[in-house]
Amino acid sequence: MKANVLFFDKRVARPDTPWTERLWVYDLRTNKHFTLKQNPLRRADLDDFVTAYQPGRRGERQEGERWKSFTYEELVARDKANLDITWLRDESLEDLDNLPSPEVLAREIVEDLSAAVAEFEAVAVALDEQLGQPL
Repeated sequence: MKANVLFFDKRVARPDTPWTERLWVYDLRTNKHFTLKQNPLRRADLDDFVTAYQPGRRGERQEGERWKSFTYEELVARDKANLDITWLRDESLEDLDNLPSPEVLAREIVEDLSAAVAEFEAVAVALDEQLGQPL
């Protein structure tokens, strides 16, 4: 699943100048293969991001392989200010001969979907319990 997480500061609007001067983006998805069962995302996978983020010390941030900043002008110049930003080469798209077999891919998809359904079921049960309405 592709997902972006954005952090914003709550500020009073400035009519003439946008508050966003620079957007920092961390690419955790390119050349990483996380799955729900075989290779789940773990806290240690986020250590590089936490180090790069530098909360409270934004002025000390430095770009790295997965951590890059974009100016306001660069962002609004994108088609419809699209924030689906990538700059790393996806190695899996370059080496199509080394893809897993279709049956392995199908099994991984089934496992991921089954795990997702189980998680949604748990959420539905928890919501029903909070509302006092059993399934």
